[in-house]
Amino acid sequence: MIKSQKLSCFSKIKHGFFNKKGGVSSGIYKSLNCGIGSKDKKINVEKNLKIVRNKMGLKSKKIFLVKQFHSNKFIFLDKKSNIKTRSIAGDAIVSERKGIPIAILTADCVPILIYDKQKEMIAAIHAGWRGAYKGIVEKVIQFMFKKGCKPQNMIAAIGPSISKKSYEVKLRFKKKFIKKDKKNIKFFTTKKNKINFDLKAYIKNLINLNSINKIDLINIDTFDQKNNFFSARKSLELKDADYGRNISVIMIN
Repeated sequence: MIKSQKLSCFSKIKHGFFNKKGGVSSGIYKSLNCGIGSKDKKINVEKNLKIVRNKMGLKSKKIFLVKQFHSNKFIFLDKKSNIKTRSIAGDAIVSERKGIPIAILTADCVPILIYDKQKEMIAAIHAGWRGAYKGIVEKVIQFMFKKGCKPQNMIAAIGPSISKKSYEVKLRFKKKFIKKDKKNIKFFTTKKNKINFDLKAYIKNLINLNSINKIDLINIDTFDQKNNFFSARKSLELKDADYGRNISVIMIN
């Protein structure tokens, strides 16, 4: 379990970014696959989620998840919410519920955990390039502002995800981002006809543009096999039939 140094300063929350070590799954899902939507045996995924809860010292019997689909949709768990886990499609969760861990799943995309220390509100965001392009990050932050959160009280942790050196993209991909905003050219490099995109830096910039300056960027590349993370791109390269998912969790005590 990897922790954000900035989020670890607060005793009122628990959090963790997990790689693929320490679970019960086998084969291409070895071992801590938390992807309910994967083709792994459901019983193994449930056991893995229990392992995550135990490692974090969580008393809750469930980790709240959404059905992710690379969108800009999110859900809000207020103090009276009675929404069942994975009953709603979306790519982020905002919560003020104590004792209910919220989480998102990734396999190269960027996991973002946010905490407002005054309002005691948290968020977990799944931001691949599609979700980031569609505005999932800004939408969540702006919603938190509407609920009374203040940028000076907010801390954002950007978890392990694919790095720029591992993220080669097509020219049309680059043009799409530059068409949206010419300043986005700074997140691309071209060398020997290869174009690489810095998704982490792009997302960090989006958070900064929304006035949040306390950002912890955990610079671990999920594509690099030595880091032991599930990677959709690596699985595609290896021609695997599917891939496991890494989980990132946050909870208000």
